[in-house]
Amino acid sequence: MTPKSTHHHDPAADSPADGGRAGRREWTALGVLMLPLLLVSMDVSVLYFAIPAISADLEPSGTQQLWIFDIYGFVLAGLLMTMGALGDRFGRRRLLLAGAAAFGAASVVAAYADSAGMLIAARAVLGLGGATLMPSTMALLRTMFTDPGQRAKAIGLWSGVMTGGIALGSVLSGVLVQYFWWGSVFLVNLPAMALLLVLGPLLLPESRSSRPGRFDLLGVPLSLAAVLPVVYGLKEIPTEGWNVRYVMSVTVGLLFAALFVHRQRRAASPLVPPALLRARGFSPALLLNLIASFAMLGSAYFTTQYLQSVLGRSALEAALWSLLPSVLIGAAAPATTSLVQRGVARAHVVTGGFVVAAAGYGLLALAGTHSLWLVLAGAGVLASGIVTVMSQVTDLAMGAAPVERAGTASSLMETSTELGGALGMALLGAIGTAVYRHGMGPGSPEAARQTLGGALAVADGMPEAAGAALRAAARGAFVDGMRGAALAGVVPLLAAAVLAVRLVRIAPRPANGDTGDGAVERETGTAGEDAAAAVPEAPAVGGDVAAAGGTA
Repeated sequence: MTPKSTHHHDPAADSPADGGRAGRREWTALGVLMLPLLLVSMDVSVLYFAIPAISADLEPSGTQQLWIFDIYGFVLAGLLMTMGALGDRFGRRRLLLAGAAAFGAASVVAAYADSAGMLIAARAVLGLGGATLMPSTMALLRTMFTDPGQRAKAIGLWSGVMTGGIALGSVLSGVLVQYFWWGSVFLVNLPAMALLLVLGPLLLPESRSSRPGRFDLLGVPLSLAAVLPVVYGLKEIPTEGWNVRYVMSVTVGLLFAALFVHRQRRAASPLVPPALLRARGFSPALLLNLIASFAMLGSAYFTTQYLQSVLGRSALEAALWSLLPSVLIGAAAPATTSLVQRGVARAHVVTGGFVVAAAGYGLLALAGTHSLWLVLAGAGVLASGIVTVMSQVTDLAMGAAPVERAGTASSLMETSTELGGALGMALLGAIGTAVYRHGMGPGSPEAARQTLGGALAVADGMPEAAGAALRAAARGAFVDGMRGAALAGVVPLLAAAVLAVRLVRIAPRPANGDTGDGAVERETGTAGEDAAAAVPEAPAVGGDVAAAGGTA
């Protein structure tokens, strides 16, 4: 075990060791943890407006342009489980700071890349950094906030920042590209990462598993081979169709997933302890989180295109309009936490969140070709319902996981988010595309039948009257496809609402901090070490810094 610091400081400022309430240090540290979380979530969408300028400057091929977009998400999704396990073994704060340094360095390389290959490599390292930052932030949050009520509030804030960062990333990139050069969308990461590297050692406690065992080296390539082909295939299906290559990619990933599960059951010290998945409430939280992510990303596939290609808004205008639903999102997580703390059963709150999200899809199903406010309202209602669900199932999962496995638990939740989002885009995107192509009919030009963007490009080269007719037909067909996908999205949400009544009700409602530790640790060979693991190592410096922070 890493030795404790001998530096003397105010004991009240330390992280609670026995389920006590967090103090000023923890809430100040939470603000520090929000920095990497915000930037990692922003990097999902930060290239939306920068890609035309990048294409003009670096002249990437079509394949290279796709990899500039996708490599970040692929690397992040593939390494989440590995990085979560590494954090549990070698220290979550240590891994967080290493990830921040890698993220900052890769941001500089990306900003000044002089070739498409260099930019792709830099984006891959950004994904590596993101894979260390995301599970580390949640694991440290689990360590610092052992009081269930405070942890629920902290996770609610975490969920809101995560969701808001995705919307903010696209807007920020549009503003930066308009007034600066495309590399500025990466350099914006540097001040926040520098602040994290300075304040992290002062405010964040170090914690790790007290008896981690041997690291499962074989589990790492198996987890990569399980996740990456599935995510790749699912992300390509919406635009490329049910091509044999992408279906085979998903199939190969599922086969490796079966091998990974087999390995985890037999390994002496697995990356993902089977006992963690059997902890009461943990697996239901994973399933419900996957369904919520399915709905969120599945809707985003249509609403972004609707604002730009159907309503004819510029990319920046569309991004600014898309910020309006964030008002509802920002209020959802705190309101949800308040309901649970006032005694409303968590099962009812999660069920209600799924019903609200289904109502959002119902509004989208009513949209026409000139329904800006209806689409924005539908997107806001949908997102607020999803954030309600995610904040509660994340708290449920992290409460069910022992402190020893906080990093692993967080990485599994993030992996379910990535897989659910890819699945939503694939299935709902495929439904929308099928309805669109049926609506266009066999007499339309081939490019116009493939996508709405292709139809608008064809229409630009036609005589005015014929082009206007093709645009109207394509926009109408796209909206029909969006309505069909929205109706299809209602089904899993209502099914999840029914499941949540049962699955969340059987999960434990923690009364004084940690739950489920004993069963998991007995099975993984670390019984008797919980108390040591639950006490974070005190930061070597920083009592005065904590005293300057705000109160909860």
